[in-house]
Amino acid sequence: MELQHLPEVRICFVGDSFVNGTGDQECLGWTGRVCTNANKKGYDITYYNLGIRRDTSTDIAKRWLQEVSLRLSKEYDGRVVFSFGLNDTTLENGKTRIDLADSLKNAHEILSEAQKLYPVLMIGPAPYAEQKDSQRTNKNTGLSKQFTLICNELNIPYLDVFPILEKSNIWMNEARANDGAHPRAGGYAEFAQIVENWEAWLNWFPLT
Repeated sequence: MELQHLPEVRICFVGDSFVNGTGDQECLGWTGRVCTNANKKGYDITYYNLGIRRDTSTDIAKRWLQEVSLRLSKEYDGRVVFSFGLNDTTLENGKTRIDLADSLKNAHEILSEAQKLYPVLMIGPAPYAEQKDSQRTNKNTGLSKQFTLICNELNIPYLDVFPILEKSNIWMNEARANDGAHPRAGGYAEFAQIVENWEAWLNWFPLT
């Protein structure tokens, strides 16, 4: 059966190294995989990976609007997926790079502005594989819970991947064997599957 032709969709994925797909020897990450599979469903997707390694929510707040608006012309069906937070909790010189209050302020400003312009989804920070850094793990868990509250307030769909990937042997083992943070292709394939099973993603790209 011939696939139904659907309108062109353009998506910007904005975030950090996990959005970038750092560590994936196939250079797809989870973003490339979910878009590949959506195209296989019959959708005509142009996707832009705007993930930058080490970017914090403060970095993203400064750049996202210009980068997204250059790529999502008003005549197209443009959408944005944000995912960030891990780098905010990195300890440098004895303190986190971004205070929790500033992380939440950044997230609220980014998301509230973005939703005025585009359909928006938010995906929380992934777990850090190095178990010795339990303080950072706890900070990420807390940050993800706070992001949930912000997205609920703004009525933006939010996917908390942290507790799912934390229990994933593939994600955690690949990350430990790599650099302690980023998995290989198998981990990103798991991440992609979580996104594809998410109701909000399925609402964007239902089976044709």
